[in-house]
Amino acid sequence: MKIFLDTADLGAIKRASDTGLLDGITTNPSKILETGKSFSDQIREICKVVKGPVSAEAIANKTDDIIAEAVKIADIASNVVIKVPMTTQGLKASIELFKRGIKTNVTMVFSPDQALLAMKANATFVSIVLSRLDKIGGDVKALIEDTMKIKYHFGFKSEIIAASIKTRKDAIECMRSGVDIISVPENTFFDLFRHPQTEQGLAEFDISWKKLVEKGLHV
Repeated sequence: MKIFLDTADLGAIKRASDTGLLDGITTNPSKILETGKSFSDQIREICKVVKGPVSAEAIANKTDDIIAEAVKIADIASNVVIKVPMTTQGLKASIELFKRGIKTNVTMVFSPDQALLAMKANATFVSIVLSRLDKIGGDVKALIEDTMKIKYHFGFKSEIIAASIKTRKDAIECMRSGVDIISVPENTFFDLFRHPQTEQGLAEFDISWKKLVEKGLHV
């Protein structure tokens, strides 16, 4: 399973990238706005840090406009992926962009049938935005499991992103469901490294090692 960071913050991206375990980035206009930088400049800087896919969002609504915008964004860096909306116009754009060799990430997917259509449209990635579904009491676990069953049953190549995950518990549920990718904020990314028993065990070993040193038994 791949792990993406859901942010446009260069500091957070560098910290996660330094672990050697970050696979890619997802962003959106709101996250770019928080940086105070121009869209193109920030995406360009992110792509210098991260070698994996960097999803950047096209905000046009009509197919031709989405394609035109996507072509410009894709020129920023070779690892840019174009986010397109889960709409009729967005999926038409995804089909055409696939023909042009431009990778897409169909976003705002909230049901298995939407996921199937996105995969049929040759999306490179399909983003199920879990936090939004969770807010309205949707069955997040069932949606992920159903989507993965559809993918493997019909042999689709799209990678499924469980996007906007806010907690470690939700991340683990997605792992159990066999999702291809989780996209998480920085705090959740680093929470995956931690466990109280790990910290307790290492602290105990540290105490024992110090006692070995004191007794001259460490060599």
